[in-house]
Amino acid sequence: MTTVFQPGNQYPVLLGPLAETFPQWMAQRKPSGVLLLTDSNTRQHCLPAFLQASGLSADTPVVEIPSGETHKHLATCTAIWEHMLAAQLDRHALVINLGGGVIGDMGGFCAATWKRGVDFVQVPTTLLSMTDAAIGGKLGIDFQQVKNTIGVFQNPAAVFVDPVFLKTLSERELRSGFAEVIKHALIGSAELWEMIRHFDPTQLEACSYEDWHHILRLSIDVKVQVVTEDPHEKGIRMLLNYGHTIGHALESYFLETEHPLTHGEAIAIGMLTESWIQHRRMAQPLPEEWVALLLRIFPKQAIPTGIVSEIWQTMLQDKKNKAGSVRMALPKNRQLNMEVLEPLESEVQEALDAYNASTQLF
Repeated sequence: MTTVFQPGNQYPVLLGPLAETFPQWMAQRKPSGVLLLTDSNTRQHCLPAFLQASGLSADTPVVEIPSGETHKHLATCTAIWEHMLAAQLDRHALVINLGGGVIGDMGGFCAATWKRGVDFVQVPTTLLSMTDAAIGGKLGIDFQQVKNTIGVFQNPAAVFVDPVFLKTLSERELRSGFAEVIKHALIGSAELWEMIRHFDPTQLEACSYEDWHHILRLSIDVKVQVVTEDPHEKGIRMLLNYGHTIGHALESYFLETEHPLTHGEAIAIGMLTESWIQHRRMAQPLPEEWVALLLRIFPKQAIPTGIVSEIWQTMLQDKKNKAGSVRMALPKNRQLNMEVLEPLESEVQEALDAYNASTQLF
């Protein structure tokens, strides 16, 4: 049961059992060498299953980095490049990124810049990376607490999505990735929305392999449509950043606290507050059904008062900005139509106050 996507006819995204896809692809590719990048969590929980399914030797060189967004910076890249140098990787080698969004973003960036570019494949192991981060060729690292500020566009040679790895995730990690599934439903898939509209957190851990395959097929299809039409984020691809303008700023802020938010938790708040600004300008309430879904999956988090100036400074560094104006991309319906707004700092303050005050305001 393998579904194949082909973003822009550039590379395959193969959704299904690794044993049915990876060995055959590798036999055709025949790289001069292989380096496998993973983190401490994925090495323990996913690497054994990957090696068994992939057919790779147990002595395949493995580079392990610490897990977490806090390690997604240049110092970690330097360590990865040192391993590439020691392994004598030439331009015909292959880097395999086995892990979540941090591994995919950073491993792809290191591969894309090593000797002006060596091939890499993404083997996402989290729901977040399967539905979003591994697909589309956006690679990068964080700089000065601003997410993905340094990076490149470079497509992988292939993406291998196997839902089997979702069984290794905690309920909170599944919820985090589900934010991107909800985002894809809201921006471009009525069918996906109908499938997930009544979900609650307990259903995520209960999903079968077949359930996840169906959800991922629909979610990936939205991502593939967008990146095919706009590979370098000159237009409609901005819509994939729905919720990320405020969300990324909140994620960066909380990353330095004792209680960091997951990416999905931050993006859920971002979708709610950005849409609050959009609907407030139209003098319309937010749609109750999808607000209820977001708040059901992502219970409300307390946002400290008095942080909006700091949040706003981070938003001013957002990659979508133009001529010094903060820009947010929001959906107009579920047919991949986009509206771009330039919010005021005062509107962000009001939106976060509304989020803090009561779910009734949504």
